[in-house]
Amino acid sequence: MPRANSIHPSHVLISGASSGIGEALALAYAGTGVRLSLSGRDPARLGAVARAVEARGAQASQVILDVRDREATADWIADSDQRQPIDLLIANAGISGGTYGGPESAEQTRAVFAVNLDGVVNTVLPIVPRMLARGAGQIALISSLAGHRGFPGAPAYCASKAAVKVWGESLRGELGPRGVKVNVVMPGFVKSRMTDANDFPMPFFMPAEKAAEIIRRGLARDRARIAFPWQTALLAWAIGMASPAITDPLLRKLPKKG
Repeated sequence: MPRANSIHPSHVLISGASSGIGEALALAYAGTGVRLSLSGRDPARLGAVARAVEARGAQASQVILDVRDREATADWIADSDQRQPIDLLIANAGISGGTYGGPESAEQTRAVFAVNLDGVVNTVLPIVPRMLARGAGQIALISSLAGHRGFPGAPAYCASKAAVKVWGESLRGELGPRGVKVNVVMPGFVKSRMTDANDFPMPFFMPAEKAAEIIRRGLARDRARIAFPWQTALLAWAIGMASPAITDPLLRKLPKKG
């Protein structure tokens, strides 16, 4: 088997691989000599992704998994790494939610944090000691441009993605000198089941396949923050840097997310 590297990892593990960016990343990395360990919650969709990956010459394993289940997620990571050391782990599973129709409920708020934050933590922590022991590996955390600033239309979603961003940046500083690369991915509006629910204009809307290629290239170059498209990334960063006294009145006028 060819030696794995950041450009051509030979074992890639992706959570939330049954649709959207996760599915597109699985297909982007699929190829002869590559093992893909995939998780998702929909057996039919995940099975279709696994078959598509295998059609491209890769070896695929799939598991129906809820990343909120810490023990089950840790078992999956350990089993996958035991079969073949994981070169690249992509913590991608996430859900959305917003205030369309009224304030965000306690149930929705907790659900978003449980998947988008706890689920990422549950996926990343089990691989860290294994990669540190090898002095090699790469971890990608999928955040969002929404992590730059809290938007009234999606409080828990923005907050969860902000936490993932800051945690990932902190891990990069901690683990990088010990041989483990950590990258934060911050997409804008990308075609997915999440964005399918949006009934408002989405600037610079991007196909998942294009997003996956941007992510793949950014990870190969070990970019600390992979934020795209650049137009939305610049705007989101600027809004996050501006005084709330200026931005609050404007953000309150934006459409609410369902």
